[in-house]
Amino acid sequence: MSLIEYKGFGGVRLAADLLGDENDPAVLLVPGIGQGRAGWREVADALVLSGRRVVNLGLRDEQQLAPHVEDLRLVLAQMGSRPVVVAAANGGWVAARALALDGAHLAAGLVVVDMPADEGAIADGLADRVAVPTLVIRGGFSPAQSSATGDAFSAALPMGESADIDDCDLALASDRKEALLGQLLEFLERRQPREAMEFKAGSDPRTLRDAMGCFATGITIVTALDAAGTPVGLTANSFTSVSLEPPLLLVCIANTAGTAPILRDAAHFGVNVLQIGQQPTSNRFAAKGEDRFANQPWAPGQTGVPLLGGSLVSFECQRESLHEAGDHFILVGRVVRAQFEPHRDPLLYFRGKYRRLHFA
Repeated sequence: MSLIEYKGFGGVRLAADLLGDENDPAVLLVPGIGQGRAGWREVADALVLSGRRVVNLGLRDEQQLAPHVEDLRLVLAQMGSRPVVVAAANGGWVAARALALDGAHLAAGLVVVDMPADEGAIADGLADRVAVPTLVIRGGFSPAQSSATGDAFSAALPMGESADIDDCDLALASDRKEALLGQLLEFLERRQPREAMEFKAGSDPRTLRDAMGCFATGITIVTALDAAGTPVGLTANSFTSVSLEPPLLLVCIANTAGTAPILRDAAHFGVNVLQIGQQPTSNRFAAKGEDRFANQPWAPGQTGVPLLGGSLVSFECQRESLHEAGDHFILVGRVVRAQFEPHRDPLLYFRGKYRRLHFA
């Protein structure tokens, strides 16, 4: 993250946080007057992870709307591309006024979140003049409250739509933020789609690897015993359920992995699905040149294979079959026993980085 300044109305300097890759589609975040940039920070970080360039703007501490409207228009004119503007609270009215009439030259779209009532804006026909695709979200940061003004504004928009974030099943603040991000990303994918990358046979294998990395997975550690009864294991994310009858699963192991020869010959093996607190364990079992089981709690299963303590799930498997597959081999196991604790959060992997289940 870096800090950037824009020139606002009357020469006032406006601070903004700049996040993400400059080649990604731009999103301009506008807080409510007096709210500051901190309230958008988690949303900004999640948008960056979703492939967006984010400008998190701070408005001046001025209660009159007119200076803010001019500030926002000047900031948009200084940006190198047309962003989607996402505004909160009374910042929504600022953004709507800034994008009235010639807004299509300044922005690709508008999202307003938890916009308060403003009878004057309805009376002067503001919504009719907002000529960009607009999404009105209620309940994004706090429980949605009925507003006849908000309903009238949404209905009058030439290219408008609305969404309420239902309070049902929102037990945590992170659940509400996740629902808000879901609405934002769905709108952005429709109104500001990213340009797709392409892999063709014979081209750069890194591009194919990046494409494969767009499939989100869990993280596992595959374990077994060597001929001397010493525990071995490695981190793997190519894992899937195969069948319930009979109970089969598979993991894909690189032929170059140090433990590959042992896993090829093992009559039994374990698959430990990791939870969010086991990221250091994942790193340890992916690294070379260290005792992976040192200071790692584990216990032998009923077949003797090492099972890691604290895992989300531990599957104990009997070898079913092995299949060669390019630079990997596919190890299919018949599950003989499984232990799991479903209330833990899974450790996820997406686009080359660890992730959490929730955006927040």
